[in-house]
Amino acid sequence: MGKTNDDFNGGLHNVLAAGTTLTGKIETESDFRLDGHVEGEIHCKGKIVIGPKGSVKGNITTVNAEILGNVEGSIRARERLVLKSSAEIKGDIFIQTLEIEPGAKLNGSCTMAGKDGMTSPTPPVNTGNTSKK
Repeated sequence: MGKTNDDFNGGLHNVLAAGTTLTGKIETESDFRLDGHVEGEIHCKGKIVIGPKGSVKGNITTVNAEILGNVEGSIRARERLVLKSSAEIKGDIFIQTLEIEPGAKLNGSCTMAGKDGMTSPTPPVNTGNTSKK
């Protein structure tokens, strides 16, 4: 019997090993572990783990993320983002649930959204009331 799309994620995950550099866009249906270096966007429909020597220079969109290494770019996690003590983030994060260990570094803004965690920040509302008293 052939595998269906529903069977695709059954325990599979992708790995980019230490010492490997990839430039471009990564799209994965399953979990992804990064111990190397990526310059470009990552779209993960599972969980992404960036190891302590892993780094990303680009934006990440995922369901769940656990960061131990470096990210320079925005992170959008639909459900949960965990920043371990060795994590260094330079960019904005858009999440539903955030967990930060002591020692982790986050330089950017944090937007906690509703259930989808993917909502971009809304611009300030202009009430039209500009009169001075």
